[in-house]
Amino acid sequence: MQSPWQTKWPERISYGMSDAADNLVFQMMTTYLLFFYTDVYGLSASAAAILFIVARLADVVESLIIGVMIDHTHSKWGKSRPFFLWYALPYVAFAILTFVTPPFSGTGKLVWAYVTYLGLGFFYTAVNLPITSILPTLTHNDQEMTLLGVIRQFSGSAVQIVVAVFTLPLVAFFGHGNQQKGFLLTIAVFGGISLILIWNTFFQVRERFTSPDHPTQSWGAVTRMLRQNQPWLIISVVILLYWLTTAIKNQTTIYYFKYLMHQESLVPIANSFTFAALIGVVLIVHAANHWGKKRTMLGGIVLAIIGQLILSLGTTFSHLPTIFAGILVNAVGNGLIIGLVSIMIADTIRYGTALGIQAEGILASTDDFGVNVGLGLGGLVTAGLFHFSGYVANRPQNLATQHMIILNYAWIPLLLYLVMLIVLLFYDEDRIHRALAPTPTKGTTQN
Repeated sequence: MQSPWQTKWPERISYGMSDAADNLVFQMMTTYLLFFYTDVYGLSASAAAILFIVARLADVVESLIIGVMIDHTHSKWGKSRPFFLWYALPYVAFAILTFVTPPFSGTGKLVWAYVTYLGLGFFYTAVNLPITSILPTLTHNDQEMTLLGVIRQFSGSAVQIVVAVFTLPLVAFFGHGNQQKGFLLTIAVFGGISLILIWNTFFQVRERFTSPDHPTQSWGAVTRMLRQNQPWLIISVVILLYWLTTAIKNQTTIYYFKYLMHQESLVPIANSFTFAALIGVVLIVHAANHWGKKRTMLGGIVLAIIGQLILSLGTTFSHLPTIFAGILVNAVGNGLIIGLVSIMIADTIRYGTALGIQAEGILASTDDFGVNVGLGLGGLVTAGLFHFSGYVANRPQNLATQHMIILNYAWIPLLLYLVMLIVLLFYDEDRIHRALAPTPTKGTTQN
């Protein structure tokens, strides 16, 4: 028998807006930070590549640290909820500092970039990981959990698209031709809104199902549970592949339109077609209830592959309508994929509890781990390939760099989507259903 619904709409909306808050800054990182570093801040592509991989290696450790901190937090507000209160302000502060261009020498600017970007990565994990870890504590109703996940992703995706579309126009508006000033004032606006939304989440949500029957367990017991949690292992790899794909493609978008189409002004138009991701997110509620979460995500990956293939053909012939059509179809598929991630992670957390281990922090850390490592590897791949092909900022690019931009924008993401599809085929959704199914007691009848 399905549990009753636990949340009301103010709490649902506030939970969803937590992801919107994080994405006001996160989308600036994924889409424009590499461009900011190379074409505005003044770092070389090789220096940016090394910075990204160092930051992501640090984030691997940080995700585990924050996960353990959540599992060992016992406050009057719960385990995950306090992190929204404690870390929102430093998160926003470091976001703004990351886009400051200090009057330092080359070495000084590189040190500043390391300190601010590494700090931003840590505090991003501290406010983002609890969004995933808190979900299975809000309700035990499977349909309600799906709805909460959809609201979260709809809000997050909507803001991602808004940032992708309006960042460059805002940079131009605030900067009046000075991109250093424009980027700084834009992130200050986004950061201020983010702070308000994160704190609103703290005040509105409630943890209801942090069970005292599952106290903090030893690291050895948690590790054994992780090895047995096959669905968690598979979805972790899928998340990593998704964000690797997203990072490579998103970071290359502005380079493609600036250096191959010679129309940087087309970037907001191209990104506007990603609004179609919201269609995929909205479809999840019906599709997941009808076909199951695994089959729905598989359908999303297939749709993303079709869209990416259309985009790739468009880049081959430099045909804008085909490129835009590919972005649109790909976005619908991406909406189905990313909209299910937090929901399926919540399922693996509940499955871990069924195995006798409550470790929502560690299990939820796979989401941030996948995001951080995917972004880091994506930044390394993009910046590294640009460096080896002879990329020079704000100059006409040589033929090798032009080919590398197309490879990053079109064909590498297509290959990664195919790998993602194969990996997800091994996800055992039935194992979770069997573990979470109520056990009939003597004298009762299953309806």
